[in-house]
Formats: sequence, C-alpha cells, structure tokens
Amino acid sequence: MKTNTPSLWQNTLPLKTGKHHKYHYGHALIYGAPQLTGASTLAASACARIGAGLTTLIAPTQTDTLYRTILPPHIMVRSANDIKRDDPRITARLYGPGGITEQPDFTIEGSAVILDADALKTLPARLATNYALTPHQGEFDRAFPTLKGTREQRAQAAADKMQCIIVLKGETTLIAAPNQDIIQNTHATPWLATAGSGDVLAGIITGLAAQNMPLREACAAAVWIHGQCAHNFGNHLVASDLITEIPRTMKQFL
Repeated sequence: MKTNTPSLWQNTLPLKTGKHHKYHYGHALIYGAPQLTGASTLAASACARIGAGLTTLIAPTQTDTLYRTILPPHIMVRSANDIKRDDPRITARLYGPGGITEQPDFTIEGSAVILDADALKTLPARLATNYALTPHQGEFDRAFPTLKGTREQRAQAAADKMQCIIVLKGETTLIAAPNQDIIQNTHATPWLATAGSGDVLAGIITGLAAQNMPLREACAAAVWIHGQCAHNFGNHLVASDLITEIPRTMKQFL
C-alpha cells in the first residue's frame, strides 16, 4: 500500500504550454441530472476549473434552459443528440452526480469514463481500466455486497473483479486498480463532510483525465487536491468553495 502524496503523480499532471488549442487539453462531457442540477453544476465547474480544454454539460430536455441559466458561460450546454458518440475529441465522460437520465455507456474504449452516485446502481459484470468508480462506503456496499474482508481487501477485490479503478471515498480514501498497490489517501479534513463535496471530486477527476492524465494517477491527484483545497479554505466550507480554491492550491506545487 502506498500513501498518496504529490510525488506519486506530480510528474503526470497536465500543464498548458506551447501554442495548443483547447481540444489539445481535452473535451469532457458531464451528463446532467434531471432534477438535482446543483450536483451536476458543481461537477462541471470543477472539471473546467482544473483545466479541461472544453467542458460540455449534456442536459436533459426538461432542464436545458435551467442549466444554460445557472452555468458560467465557459461551460457549454447541449443535448445528447448534438454529440457524436465516437467524436475523438471527447476525452472524458462523467455520469451520475445528482442522478441520471440515461444509462451510462459501458462500451467506451480509450477515453476515460467516471461513474459516480446514481451511475453506480446498475453495473455490468466487468469494465476496463479506462473506467473509474467513485463510491462512498454505502454505495460500495450496495454495488459489491458479496465481497468479504477488510476495507482495503474489498476495494482491491472490486478493482480486480471489474478490471477498473475504484475510488472508495471516506475519511481515508482508497484508490485501487487491478493488480497494483492500493493508494491510501489520508490528506483530508472533516470540513469535506458537506453536501456536494463528492460531486466536486468527480469533476476534478474528470477534468484531469480529460487532459490525458493516466486515470489512476488522475484519481489520486484529484483526491489529494480536493483535500488540500479544503485545508486551504478552512472551517465553514461549502462545496463551491473547493472550486474557487483550485487555482491557489495548484500554484502551491506547480
């Protein structure tokens, strides 16, 4: 087991250099919730703030006008019919924060797919290493009720069974990948126990993965950055404060 520190992933962090255009830094799709629009908004905002070249929220028909109103202008709002599934410029997808209107695509190859919250309710028997699941303990227990052992053993067993990345959230967050050492993150604070914090984390993972950061390292980096943002802000934190802290946090070690 490894302890999560920047030394594990800092060399793979995406940096914007040279004369590149936005698609060089990825296009992330956030599949918007039908009702709990705040969760999707937090995730999309975090994804954009961490550096994704373009962040697009796929809005359900009944809430597309609402999303266009509440989201900042640098985040695009489109319908699923506007997006070509095989567009090579799409480098990451996030399903689940706040709810889902359609089942996630479990057949995507190459680009990263992050499954959070409601997207964890109906999983296939096997995925692939371009997929990451981000459950808290209750969601993990419901998704993998037959796994036995310690928390670490169960997280590793789930990663090996699904052949994907598992980010088991908690006071100590575990990042497990098939046939690799678990990364244990203790860089957290009780101030993260607030509504929407997990949606921000999912957005940060998606934004880093969209920039072609290796997915295991993107998950570990996102968990650490998420915790550092909370440490920087301090008490009385709400989820949106994490997003505003991202630039200051990144400047500390870049």
